[in-house]
Amino acid sequence: MRRLAHKLRDSEGGAAAIEFALILPALVMMIVGIAQLGILFMANAGLRNAVAEGARHATIYPRPSDTQIKQRITDSRFGLDQANVVAPTITHGVSDGTNYADISMSYSVPMNFVFFTLPPVTLTETRRAFIQPVT
Repeated sequence: MRRLAHKLRDSEGGAAAIEFALILPALVMMIVGIAQLGILFMANAGLRNAVAEGARHATIYPRPSDTQIKQRITDSRFGLDQANVVAPTITHGVSDGTNYADISMSYSVPMNFVFFTLPPVTLTETRRAFIQPVT
């Protein structure tokens, strides 16, 4: 009996499995967190690209309409889910005698983790494009 107790006390057979079971939830959360961060960066890049493309399109001659600019923004976005996109807005103005258009768009990124869900993160991008005056 004494040998069996001594043998069990010195046994390390299941220690690795127990340590892995204890660290597994933290490891999964870290991997999912990195994936969510990647999704957030991809959405930010897609949003910035779409608004920048709309601003570039607004500067061409002859001057495009707001509908054409919005269509260009819609066509050039990548990595964005249509359901989470807030429609682009275009505001015209004059600064120091120069016409401009402020192009803005927002995107809501859902944050879904394995064990819980956080409120969505809203990304907003605005660009100012100096445009041709209406003749």
